[in-house]
Amino acid sequence: MSEAYFERLGPTRFRATEHTSGAWEVTEQHIAPALGLLAHCLEKDRDARRDDALVTSRLSYDILGVVPVADVEVTTRVVRPGRTVELVEATLTYADRPVVRARAWMLHPHDTAVIAGGGLPGVPGPDRIPAWDVASVWPGGFIEGVEVRRAQTQPGRAVVWVRTPIALVAGEAVSDSARAAGLLDIANGMTVREDPRAVLFPNVDLTAHFLRPPQGEWLGFDITVSFGSEGIGLTHSIIHDISGPLGSVAQSLTVRPRPAR
Repeated sequence: MSEAYFERLGPTRFRATEHTSGAWEVTEQHIAPALGLLAHCLEKDRDARRDDALVTSRLSYDILGVVPVADVEVTTRVVRPGRTVELVEATLTYADRPVVRARAWMLHPHDTAVIAGGGLPGVPGPDRIPAWDVASVWPGGFIEGVEVRRAQTQPGRAVVWVRTPIALVAGEAVSDSARAAGLLDIANGMTVREDPRAVLFPNVDLTAHFLRPPQGEWLGFDITVSFGSEGIGLTHSIIHDISGPLGSVAQSLTVRPRPAR
């Protein structure tokens, strides 16, 4: 087995490995690693164009369809150029069909440590939360490759920490930010309100806002899952690293009974 989620085939082409499979269908990619790949490609494009290391304040993804565990292509473009603020876009395609479109606001960094702070509450660190066998709920290579610690207070409400030893792209240096982006989408399955064998609740998007770049291998989530009465749901998380809260992530869900096979 490869020790990476993706292998580069060319300047814009990548091969998804078995580590990307699941969780709704094991023949399809879990979209989490693909979101990390898009973030990585946006950073590579940024660094090829400029040398001032703009930081990402927001990542937003629209998930346009499912994608098999197969070769994909990523293209990037600058939507709104600027000296201190840029809006950039990356699109992942399979067989010429767009699958995920990402947009990122990238901002020029400034030293604001003296006024840094906020009201977001902290959560217990991963060393204070028990390990959880996520494979007891979800199948697939992606789930098999992550370490999860969970403290659940009720279905739909939990504190979760995740990390993975698997590289995002084989043989390439990847930032902590891109590696964290490759784990963000896991939040929707970490404290389910209903059995996924009976109810479908995949997300159609993901939007993350950051106060600062993530650091380290652990990514923490303070998760709340809510279902509405019209087939719409929301998974909302405050995200953390070992140093404390660093932003939020929200996923819009389509909720419906699973069809009989």
